[in-house]
Amino acid sequence: MVKKIKTISEFHQVRGLPKPEHPLISVINVKTVKHLHADELMNLALDFYIIALKRIFNNGKLKYGQQLYDFDEGVMSFMSPNQVFSISIDNNEDLKQSGYVLLIHPDFLWNTPLAKTIRQYEYFDYSVNEALFLSEKEEKTIIEIIENIQQECQSTIDNFSQNIIIAHLETLLSYADRFYHRQFLIRKKANHQTLDRLEKLLSDYFNSDDIIRKGLPSVQFVSDKLNVSVSYLSRLLKTLTGQSTQQFIHDKLIEKAKEKLSTTELSVSEIAYTLGFEHSQSFSKLFKSKTNQSPLEFRQSFN
Repeated sequence: MVKKIKTISEFHQVRGLPKPEHPLISVINVKTVKHLHADELMNLALDFYIIALKRIFNNGKLKYGQQLYDFDEGVMSFMSPNQVFSISIDNNEDLKQSGYVLLIHPDFLWNTPLAKTIRQYEYFDYSVNEALFLSEKEEKTIIEIIENIQQECQSTIDNFSQNIIIAHLETLLSYADRFYHRQFLIRKKANHQTLDRLEKLLSDYFNSDDIIRKGLPSVQFVSDKLNVSVSYLSRLLKTLTGQSTQQFIHDKLIEKAKEKLSTTELSVSEIAYTLGFEHSQSFSKLFKSKTNQSPLEFRQSFN
């Protein structure tokens, strides 16, 4: 069962918090939220953005969509409106937690540039199950920004309030973008494991009948199989290989085509068919764009 919460005031009421200072934006100190127990149902879908910087202990787990969020070391997470998430507890102990949760209703962003640009931050729609890792210095930077927003929310609202809060939000999101990019570079082992899984997925696909029956695998298909979002996979591959996901798929296809051209006597049309192309002309065009040779020219170079 999913509980739908439409307003920030309603969320405050559900969690036993005082009425928010502002109806469209709120900063919650997690220590002030009543503790959860294992028998509480906590499947929620909120009509607003959530930016959370918090540490969860005592076997508490956060599930976002269909994925468990990895909080083993990471402390920061981002959620878009209308996304289902849940908190579960493995035992009957209270869930001890600390940090901040920032709630932002889309109406607060109305008529500001951030209303559009917030959708461009990939970490909001991650299907990936990984929180943002922060160093002590980075965490201090984020907390200072959140506390500035909190202070502004608690001050008397005037004509400058929204612009000042929006400026703080933009700074926070820019720092988060920087830190996520750093995380991609640092966590090489996990990233390369994803790359290895992608290469195996494509290899198995190209060696099966799926390629004939279903055609070339799409970016969405491989992302779903790897349990990551399209944007996450794209950014990972750009960081590790300098290629887009589509380019990566095409390069693996060309590798397979070269193998067939050099080790079999199949015609170009037959090879095109085995690689999921309805028309050999489309295959030849892609092959030449990648190699500067036609399939026949490539084959002849081995004679």
